[in-house]
Amino acid sequence: MVASTGSGEREGWSSRSAFILAAVGAAVGLGNVWRFPTLAGESGGGAFVLFYVACVFLLGLPLVISEIFIGRTGQDDAVGSIRKVAKQSGASGSWSLFGFLGVLAAFLILSFYSVVAGWVLYYVGVMGADFLGAIMAGDPFRGALLGESQEAVSGRMGELFANPMLLLSMHFAFMGLTLFIVARGIGSGIEAAATILMPMFFVLLVGITVYGAFVGDMTEALAFLFTPDWSKLTPQVMNTALGQALFSLSLGVAGLITYGSYIKGPSGLGSTSVTIAFADTGVALLSGLMIFPIVFAVGLDPAAGPTLVFQTLPFAFQTMPAGALIGLLFFVLILVAAVTSSISLLEVPVAWGIGEMGWSRRTSSLVFGGGAFLIGIACLLGYNVWSDVRLLGFWPLFAETDILDTVDGFTGKVMLPLGAFFTAIFVGWKADRRLVKEMTGLSGVWLSLWRFLIAWLCPLAVGTILITGLFPQILG
Repeated sequence: MVASTGSGEREGWSSRSAFILAAVGAAVGLGNVWRFPTLAGESGGGAFVLFYVACVFLLGLPLVISEIFIGRTGQDDAVGSIRKVAKQSGASGSWSLFGFLGVLAAFLILSFYSVVAGWVLYYVGVMGADFLGAIMAGDPFRGALLGESQEAVSGRMGELFANPMLLLSMHFAFMGLTLFIVARGIGSGIEAAATILMPMFFVLLVGITVYGAFVGDMTEALAFLFTPDWSKLTPQVMNTALGQALFSLSLGVAGLITYGSYIKGPSGLGSTSVTIAFADTGVALLSGLMIFPIVFAVGLDPAAGPTLVFQTLPFAFQTMPAGALIGLLFFVLILVAAVTSSISLLEVPVAWGIGEMGWSRRTSSLVFGGGAFLIGIACLLGYNVWSDVRLLGFWPLFAETDILDTVDGFTGKVMLPLGAFFTAIFVGWKADRRLVKEMTGLSGVWLSLWRFLIAWLCPLAVGTILITGLFPQILG
């Protein structure tokens, strides 16, 4: 079956730049703006950062090219595209099963991703109300949340978690926005959102980074992020960096396969993929340079972990010039990043529903958006009403994790690496070499280098992520 808008003609991007904006938006999300600074802080900075960058270009980039190649060649949903590439290459159609694994992973990730994005939406409201109060008081350039103690500022997160109805309303609002955009289709929905939101995102990112350079401690931040202490590059840190490279580029969830399938006409997949990888890595590094100067300037702990963005930084904005305004813009920036990634996560199963089940775009959007919303309710209730529920309590790796962390951990430690592993094996060993050369535009030494990385290095490294993720005792 062919995905269509109802007229029988499959949708597509209006231009190469539109695809790049949408693909960068898919890759750039909470993984870059929240997760990367968190992991960099916990892992000691420089050594982690440099190893992560190496992983992006030695492992992530070959996989980006591979996923876009599958979609561009197949011109179908993830499962259908893999099936078509397999047929053209004389391989078994059973390879399409790993496409379904990506579809399922994207659906499950969206369910808890929307809950976390709801936290961001809540803080946009908190900071927005605070900035409005500053304007009403005639002091729009004052610090954020004045008069609140550090305990009170940090305590907002606990209060949010303890309020299931507030969590539910934030989750509902964010999922509703995502569903609305995807249901409108590629041109009027996803592409339109990307062309508006991504420039806004980059303006905010650069603007707040410049702000941090002037009012924060940029010197210490640069030293922390780019001066490696190789003694801190432990096997656990290397494993974390490898996993973050996959996570930040949205690999293993068939997102780039799906987006690649909407490319019409000739396209230099190699140069396009390089642009996506550079943009994604640049955003991660800029996010560190945006956050850590502020953290160091007020003497906060860079290794604060997941609470860094939601509990540590709001207090930091209290003592910063124009902190109320910058705090609001900071959470708006994170919200924009979350939206561009969530629409790509929803588009993967929606495209599958259109291509494999023959549903209309609206029906497929409602089925999968609604389904992810319902699973997300279970995730958010795991912080309060169902706080004692352990979905995989029989599995030592997840014995102590709540519902959201279990879904997050299982998709990140099992499904994403499996999807990336099978992508590497399929493209590196099964895809027709002439087809690969024709569709990617790679030739000579670049084609040989890419083939070595995708056929040998990527399976080895991704397999390591999978094994050590499932059996952490191997790392000691």
